[in-house]
Amino acid sequence: MPVLRDTPYTAFNFLVEIEPGIGRELRAGFSDVSGLNNEITVAEYRAGNSKVNHVQKRPGVYKAGDVTLKRGIIGATDLWDWIVATREGRVSEAKRTVVVSLLAENRDDVVVRWKLQGAMPMKWTGPTLAGKGGGDVAIEELVLSVESVDQE
Repeated sequence: MPVLRDTPYTAFNFLVEIEPGIGRELRAGFSDVSGLNNEITVAEYRAGNSKVNHVQKRPGVYKAGDVTLKRGIIGATDLWDWIVATREGRVSEAKRTVVVSLLAENRDDVVVRWKLQGAMPMKWTGPTLAGKGGGDVAIEELVLSVESVDQE
């Protein structure tokens, strides 16, 4: 683990590892990861015999937000196969653990690791195709429903 420092780490050195499904491993060379978050609901309560006229706030349930992964199309069907497994209700293949690791500049040291538990695809968006330009990469986007996000 790298030492504490005054300058923040850059956002472009990261790895995405997806737990393999039944007999298959996903190729995870992603260019973007967004939506890493946790949200804790707050329950408000005021006892009838409270001496002060305001509510007390207590932590309630928490939930993880949806996480979006983007990658250039490489001709692999691994993401689509994952979507099909989810669509067909094969829960043992659909729910996976995804680990996102932020790396130091040397690309060897892991600065922080986020573990996404119970991740399964909920939306896939294909690339925008256009005949003009010619230099753009065809990007596919996968939105994951995540049960929990933990930081290691």
